[in-house]
Amino acid sequence: MSKRLTTVAVGLLAGVSLSAVVAQDMGEVNVQASRVVKKVIGTTSSGVPIEDISLSYGVSTGGLDLSTAAGAAELQKRVGNAATAACKELGRQYPNSSTSDAECVKKAIDKAMIRVNELVAAAKQPK
Repeated sequence: MSKRLTTVAVGLLAGVSLSAVVAQDMGEVNVQASRVVKKVIGTTSSGVPIEDISLSYGVSTGGLDLSTAAGAAELQKRVGNAATAACKELGRQYPNSSTSDAECVKKAIDKAMIRVNELVAAAKQPK
């Protein structure tokens, strides 16, 4: 009996862990910042120059109720902070890029807001 109970407990724990991983994946926004670098950093095997550099940060929706205006606003703030941090880091690493910090941040936020809007809309759907 004890062996069976242990097996059931392990199975339940694995199921809970798996559902937590799935929930985290659905509740994250990927913020990708990119810059165009004037200096060619390499070429592909066919000789095409590689000039675009990007950096991605994951933004968690943990602790937010996206069905409320306050929750949606906080997620937008988190996305903005991640975009700013990513663009600053790219600017530090590639100071000769032709993309400004402001342009980089705007593009990164615009891309990420597609996912933010999807998550907010899903949270507002009746269950």
